Order: sequence, then C-alpha cells, then structure tokens
Amino acid sequence: MPNNDELFAVVTEHNGGNHVRVRCEDGENRMGRIPGRMKYRTWINEGDVVLVEPWDWQDEKANIEWRYTGQDAEQLREEGHID
Repeated sequence: MPNNDELFAVVTEHNGGNHVRVRCEDGENRMGRIPGRMKYRTWINEGDVVLVEPWDWQDEKANIEWRYTGQDAEQLREEGHID
C-alpha cells in the first residue's frame, strides 16, 4: 500500500528507455521514470499497475517505485483502490 507521498498509477504509454507515461489515481498524467534498480529486473508494460512517487519540485514527473503483478492489480481493483 502507498505511503503518504505515493500514488497508484496505470501505465498508459511506453516512451522508450526508462520513461513511461502514467495516469495517477489523482487524475493527473505524469511522466514516470524507471529507476536503475528496476530497469533490467522488472519489465513494465502498458496497462501495468504501478506505485509512483511524484517529484516535489516538478509535479508532472514521478519515480516508479513498484510494479504490481496481475493478480495483485486485480485485487486492488476489486477493493476499489484503482479503476
């Protein structure tokens, strides 16, 4: 579950490299950055549910913190946390 400064988001577009476009639970579309620790270990595709942390100084960008598996994402949808 997200901390105070984290949000659920759904990946809407893969922009290549380590950047993806995400739609956050607060209704904002942000540019998500996949950190190096996840870049080659966790594949992130369109439609994946992720946990993001928006940047303090630039609200239209965020860091990807976690990718949920399909089963976990389905459970989050059933509980009403995400659309």
